[in-house]
Amino acid sequence: MSAVSAGPAAAPAPAAARIRARGARWYRQPTLVAGLVLLAIILFMCYGAPLLTSFNPDTQNLLEPLVGVGRQGHLLGTDQEGRDTWARLLYGGQVDLRVAGLAVLFPFILGIIVGSLAGYFGGWVDAIIMRIVDIVVAFPFFVLVIALVFVLGTGEKSIYIAITAVGWVSYARITRGEITVAKRQEYVLAAQSGGLSSVRIITRHLLPNVITQSIVYAMSDIVQDILAIVTLSYLGLGIQPPTPDWGTMIATGQNFLTTQWWLTTIPGLAVVITGVALSLIGDGLADLLRPAAS
Repeated sequence: MSAVSAGPAAAPAPAAARIRARGARWYRQPTLVAGLVLLAIILFMCYGAPLLTSFNPDTQNLLEPLVGVGRQGHLLGTDQEGRDTWARLLYGGQVDLRVAGLAVLFPFILGIIVGSLAGYFGGWVDAIIMRIVDIVVAFPFFVLVIALVFVLGTGEKSIYIAITAVGWVSYARITRGEITVAKRQEYVLAAQSGGLSSVRIITRHLLPNVITQSIVYAMSDIVQDILAIVTLSYLGLGIQPPTPDWGTMIATGQNFLTTQWWLTTIPGLAVVITGVALSLIGDGLADLLRPAAS
């Protein structure tokens, strides 16, 4: 019995060793490094906003509406209410990145749990879960998120609920597929023979060996969530004024596109650059964690 019990604890070690070995050479992945550097710059600029601007993003100055770029101390001018555009860009990035990060975390956790149950137990558990997944994926992501937020009401809470209700299915499908294959491995059979509980087998032996694909997907998923958050704010369903937000800036600035084009263009570029950084990180992680050819 002691020999059998030792099996499940020792078996995952090679996979963990491979992950550590790949982690030690992460800096050799130019795509990953470029994405990390770009994201670090974005995070520094957004969360270091008090160091980069002295203006309050919510303070209005109706005597200085639509001030041009670089005039009267405003690096990117002011909007129609006299608020500093540069300050709102930086603080708006804080809001969008925070909301997007949490909006990925919630469906990630839920999808991992549900996918693990479906993949490990199979049978009627898998059948029920996958039918629910099929129903959710039958609707376009953005359409369903917008519809849910419209029903739930505006604000961050509604965004979290809507994206979680729709986004978990992708993680569930990935995890379910990985665990369906991994549960047939010898170390899992040994753990089952050793009398370990299903919860321990899933959390201690299966998930550490299959979760990497979900992590890689999360990096591309957060790009989609940022676009969803910006779209919702653009439609007036997301972050509500006076809180700064890139989507709101794009929506309000479009009225002055021919005269103050930067009011819309600069926040739009911020969304694109952030998406590029996260996409590079996702591609770099995929290359780093891809199994080596035997």
